[in-house]
Amino acid sequence: MEKGIYTLLLKLSENTKINVGSLGPIGFQPGYYAYTGSALGSGGFKRVQRHLRVAARTNFTRRWHLDYFIPETEVNCIICTKTEGDLECLIASEIGRRAESVVGFGSTDCGCRSHLHYYPDLDGLKIIAIHAHEKYAGSLTKVSICYSP
Repeated sequence: MEKGIYTLLLKLSENTKINVGSLGPIGFQPGYYAYTGSALGSGGFKRVQRHLRVAARTNFTRRWHLDYFIPETEVNCIICTKTEGDLECLIASEIGRRAESVVGFGSTDCGCRSHLHYYPDLDGLKIIAIHAHEKYAGSLTKVSICYSP
């Protein structure tokens, strides 16, 4: 089972207020969002497939903050880093240096400001996310775009 870290690039088309579980209601502006998560568990990158089922509204279980947000979005790109290293927080924080953080989102179990970041432009956000993955992946680790329509 391949494992690693992933970043989902998501498009939100309109102003939306979403009740995000324990965070409560959050207002989101239209644009692009990068969510960084870990696929280091026993299922590896199968977690990404679960997110896609929630986005497609074929899985209605709400376990993580992302489960409340992703059904309102369109998945534009998935960036994957195959690694055994726990790079999730480093990559999320690096993206947060150049994109606006949704404070507390996806980070209640760590000390990060956020694991969800907003940016108005898809191409710019893609560059930011790929750079963040490459910065921490190391020369022996493969960073790839796993999905892009």
